[in-house]
Amino acid sequence: MVVAPAPARAVTIDWVTVGDPNNTADDTGYGAVADAFRIGKYEVTIQQYTDFLNAVAATDPYSLYNTNMASNLNIAGIARHGTNGGYSYSVINNDGLGGNRPITYVSWFDAARFANWMCNGQGAGSTETGAYTLGDGPMGAKNPGAQFYIPTEDQWYKAAYYKRGGTNAGYWDYATQSDTAPGNTIGSGANQANYNNGVFAVTQSSSFSLSNGYLTDVGAFSSSVSAYGTFDQNGNVWEWNNLTDAAGSDRGLRGGNWGSFASVLSSSCRYTDVHYLEGADIGFRLASPVPASVPEIDPAGMGSVLALVTGALGLFERRRLKAKLAA
Repeated sequence: MVVAPAPARAVTIDWVTVGDPNNTADDTGYGAVADAFRIGKYEVTIQQYTDFLNAVAATDPYSLYNTNMASNLNIAGIARHGTNGGYSYSVINNDGLGGNRPITYVSWFDAARFANWMCNGQGAGSTETGAYTLGDGPMGAKNPGAQFYIPTEDQWYKAAYYKRGGTNAGYWDYATQSDTAPGNTIGSGANQANYNNGVFAVTQSSSFSLSNGYLTDVGAFSSSVSAYGTFDQNGNVWEWNNLTDAAGSDRGLRGGNWGSFASVLSSSCRYTDVHYLEGADIGFRLASPVPASVPEIDPAGMGSVLALVTGALGLFERRRLKAKLAA
């Protein structure tokens, strides 16, 4: 494995807006959301998480880095360099530079600290408050006003499966705008995802290898988006959701992963597990409120403003001419 340099950069999230507020729930009971919101177009990537580690984990007191991020070749990953107090991190070249693949081996706590870091402007030492207040006591409740957060299960479900177009548009069974199971051919074909439909998507072989990478770049299935434009909500990695945003010891997982079978990708499949669970098939994406719109300028009012400005300029010119003649 060749280690690539880790350039310093600010992390930005590509968003899609999930509208159709006050939509009805699916027959599963999930998907109803009262307000419009934004959700990440892609899963959080290895490069984005590397930048996060380089900003906050020189000592890594919260174990944001899992050594499996380098040693498990199915998902590698991220390498750590140096000693405690001076750790640095870089993206690994694993059958191709992996920076645009989804991060794995992240617990709910890791995702929450990433969200806090985003809320706090990506500064060092900014992981313990923000979207979530971490420490002693019940975990999971989102703080009011958070600008970056882990989506609720209903938000995640709606972004993945809702057909959009009103409050009762209905739901797809799969997050590729389909009621039939996806294929798994990487590229521009419709209704495709990174999962195991008898063969793995990356290798197109039924054989499993401990030394082969199985993640795909986020957005690699370029014509297999949800109705709102998200990629990979089926397959690639499981994604954390925050259930109802209430405090509790368990959080949700949805969407399936690179080794899942088709039934696990469907809207009917959901799991809950403990906050601290980490695995080679678990990642996340973030959500955000819809920004307040910029007020429109009233053309009639703008005309009055222009008239005042023009009059003021005219008065200034007349005074300047008088001063010149008197000189």
